[in-house]
Amino acid sequence: MQQGSVIRQHRKIGPDVWCFRWWEAGPNGNRVHRRIVLGTAEQMRDAASARQLTFGLVQEINTTDIRLTGISMTLAQLADHFHQRELGRSNGRISYSTKRAYKGYLDKWIVPRWGSYLLPNIKAVEVELWLRNLERAAGTCCKIRNVMSVLFNHARRYDLYDRNPIQWVCQSAKRRSTPDVLTSNEVRHLLGALKPRERMMVLLDVATGLRQSELFALKWKDVDFKNRQLWVTRSIVQQVVGNCKTEASQKPVPLHDYLISALRGWHRRTPFRTPESWVFASPKKRGKTPYWGQQLLRHHIRPAAQRMGITKRIGWHTFRRTYSTLLRATGAELKVMQELMRHSTIRVTLDTYTQAVTTEKRSAQTAVVRLFVTK
Repeated sequence: MQQGSVIRQHRKIGPDVWCFRWWEAGPNGNRVHRRIVLGTAEQMRDAASARQLTFGLVQEINTTDIRLTGISMTLAQLADHFHQRELGRSNGRISYSTKRAYKGYLDKWIVPRWGSYLLPNIKAVEVELWLRNLERAAGTCCKIRNVMSVLFNHARRYDLYDRNPIQWVCQSAKRRSTPDVLTSNEVRHLLGALKPRERMMVLLDVATGLRQSELFALKWKDVDFKNRQLWVTRSIVQQVVGNCKTEASQKPVPLHDYLISALRGWHRRTPFRTPESWVFASPKKRGKTPYWGQQLLRHHIRPAAQRMGITKRIGWHTFRRTYSTLLRATGAELKVMQELMRHSTIRVTLDTYTQAVTTEKRSAQTAVVRLFVTK
């Protein structure tokens, strides 16, 4: 039975880190030395604090040891193991935004309530009752439930536990109210009230349905002026660049002539014009990073909407929902809507048997743009 070792390792840049080291069987039967970073010396003052995070790792590497049969772990220890294995920088399978969301739900809700429980003592009915009494939206409770399920599936994957009681937890994700969308008149009035920078952002967002992370991750090399289309190849969350949400998200987005003209005008206005420059580069960072979308929304876009008498709650995703709603209002086919929104699927039958041609997608987008742009 291995216990591994915890050591403090010095780094040239940044604080020292605590590392956990152990041996495991390699693919050819030989022994391979493994190492994983537990955290910084600022987060854990001594080796004992770091050692507390290794319970799940020790149990994982000793899964075949008969002496450990029957030993259970707490949910907090499982969460530590999940953090080490899945939420580290080395795991590119999970996007940064998803890792951030997982960590938030674990730290704020799940571990404080269930961290001291042994895994066999966590029952579906108790979790369901807890979620029912949380004073949070149904969508939030559903996400908490899903993260707990991911946690138990992680335990099953690493042979740390053999059941997932959360699969029996019933939790609806039904919204309390319908999300706000803007009418074509409200879009027109809002665009007229915004300054050039914010107007360009909102115009591009509401006329293409880009996600906030995709909008601010655009570089000038992604704008194909010749073929009148936009290449969405990356996303950015909290200034961390990553991949797009899905494979369908990376499909090219058609650009109306009005958008092409507006983008050319913004290209002349911004001091950052190289192909590698961000389309919405921040001058405060000398163009090295794009603007923070939430700051612009809070200090410029929402106040402008209020001045125009728009009382709806506006977020960046409001413009994406508005684009989808206006597409439907213009009579766009479902398959065309799906491809313009770059969703992975509407229904399996639509994905399998229907295809939308580029001319149809461009016509549908043109109909939306004409609702709030005059010639």
